[in-house]
Amino acid sequence: MAIGERIHFFRLLRGMTQKYLGMALGFPEKSADVRLAQYETGSRTPKTDLTAALAQVLDVSPHALSVPDIDSYAGLMHTLFTLEDNYGLKISEIDGEVCLKVDVRKSKDAARLHEMLCSWQQAAAMLEAGEISKEDYDKWRYHYPEFDATEKRAKAMSQGLSDAITQVINNKV
Repeated sequence: MAIGERIHFFRLLRGMTQKYLGMALGFPEKSADVRLAQYETGSRTPKTDLTAALAQVLDVSPHALSVPDIDSYAGLMHTLFTLEDNYGLKISEIDGEVCLKVDVRKSKDAARLHEMLCSWQQAAAMLEAGEISKEDYDKWRYHYPEFDATEKRAKAMSQGLSDAITQVINNKV
């Protein structure tokens, strides 16, 4: 998904008009909506400092705005193939369902991706169990990794996580 689509998504999620968001960024009232429309349609691409300002006004991480190009199925597939090459993402089947998993033995980066996916799974499970609200879950996702408590623990307990991952690997081999 292109950055313009993400800007549009978050602007609507926050109930903002293009003019309001443009003015919040400091554009003149006369041209604020036109400037935002240019970014949302992709005719202009915001520079890093503007992306940071957009993220701040939209209350999201700049990373939530700058996602890979997944506008087409081919682009999405090549994103997944890149994750396979770089992070050990593997496609598999469990009980007749296609699933993605991470081969943590591939590299340190693969192990880190596994930790991040586990964090996501924990947040999703908390939402499913009613322990957190959809708003809290979205805040966690749109500010990742800022509000990820498990990432902070992972840094403090890296040996423990490493031992747990090693145990899982040994049990599956």
